Amino acid sequence: MHRDDEFETLSDADPGPSPRSGPSLKARAIGFLSRREYSRRELQRKLAPHAQDPDELEALLDGLERENWLSNERFAQSLVNRRAQRQGAQRIVQELRQHGLAENVIQDAEQRLHGTERQRATEIWEKKFGRPPRDAKDYARQFRFMASRGFSTELIRRLLGRVPSGHGPDE
Repeated sequence: MHRDDEFETLSDADPGPSPRSGPSLKARAIGFLSRREYSRRELQRKLAPHAQDPDELEALLDGLERENWLSNERFAQSLVNRRAQRQGAQRIVQELRQHGLAENVIQDAEQRLHGTERQRATEIWEKKFGRPPRDAKDYARQFRFMASRGFSTELIRRLLGRVPSGHGPDE
């Protein structure tokens, strides 16, 4: 047999199913969860490319929840703690919904956020602006900023006061 012929027969051989390389699915999941909290949906999305079978992944996620490695309630609390100093309740609640959390978990988080909403909005506004709007254009700019952070229209109006008329003594 010629050396080139030998190469062709070896490369043509069917290697069969390749074994999964790298850490096990559970090891990957625990690695992710040891760094931060994840929602079930988020962890499922991260692990899906490494799972050979969707049922295997579901069983693993169920087991992680039973063993308290995975908790949507802890994830919600963690997300609220990370976002609350920069964002309003509306925006945080929207993000919780995107993670597919149960409505009761979202409502609990929303209730906690509303208790500190005015104080948090005031701190964010003072840090960014520190002074009342000078005119209607400045009012609109401050309003848009606070709205983009997820604060309610009613709260922003109370925080900023009336729209300046633009006919004050300074003009």
